[in-house]
Amino acid sequence: MSSTVLEAVGLCRTFGAVAAVDKVSFSLPEGGSLGIVGESGSGKTTTARIVVGLEHPDAGRVLVHGRDRTQHRRGRAERLARAREVQLVFQDPFLSLDPRTPVGAVLRETLRLHFPDADHTRRTAELLDQVGLGSREAGALPRQLSGGQRQRVAIARALAVEPAVLVLDEAVAALDVSVQAQILNLLGEIREQTGIGYLFITHDLGVVRCVTDEVIVMRHGRIVESGRTAEVLANPQHPYTRLLLESVPRPGWDPGRIAAARRAL
Repeated sequence: MSSTVLEAVGLCRTFGAVAAVDKVSFSLPEGGSLGIVGESGSGKTTTARIVVGLEHPDAGRVLVHGRDRTQHRRGRAERLARAREVQLVFQDPFLSLDPRTPVGAVLRETLRLHFPDADHTRRTAELLDQVGLGSREAGALPRQLSGGQRQRVAIARALAVEPAVLVLDEAVAALDVSVQAQILNLLGEIREQTGIGYLFITHDLGVVRCVTDEVIVMRHGRIVESGRTAEVLANPQHPYTRLLLESVPRPGWDPGRIAAARRAL
């Protein structure tokens, strides 16, 4: 029985009169993969930012291996330890990479910060190999790589600190469909090899179906449905979940009917 690596308990976050996250709770087992799905404005990205530590909740807690991440930690060593617990992979890796720094140097800089006594050259080569890159890419600048290659670099940088949880915020949304499949396959292999827990933030039900064990559906900051991914997608219980599934274009798809259903909901 897998132990819980990540737990969110009663998370709340408001911006003015808007409750972006409203009493959100979930758990992620070691080596598990949980999807958070919803439209823009559903609260899924704010939830992810709270988990990572980029937003502070008004109420609630985030725990990694039982340790509360929402408590303020003092001292450089404590802050670095907190950063290593959860890593974030953004939708657009180009914006998160220094355009002036070669890929190998990006990874070595991360390793020097977190593991100053390690063999950085050897570990950099291992990380690049783990994500399907090599020495040619190590010497390249981000602009000299394809979108898929840049996302592999972003994943390697996140893996460098040996996190317990990897948060992927629309991490394949900006990629071509064939490249998406390659990155999702890579993430599946890494999860099998390392036992890292994944938290996928996405609006793409195809991604949720392929790479998550469980899913929660958010609307207006609240969880409206949750459960095993296959069960939720095969037999959705909430009208909003059914609307999301019916909104996926297919033969015979009627956008007018979908718009009317959305207004009724």
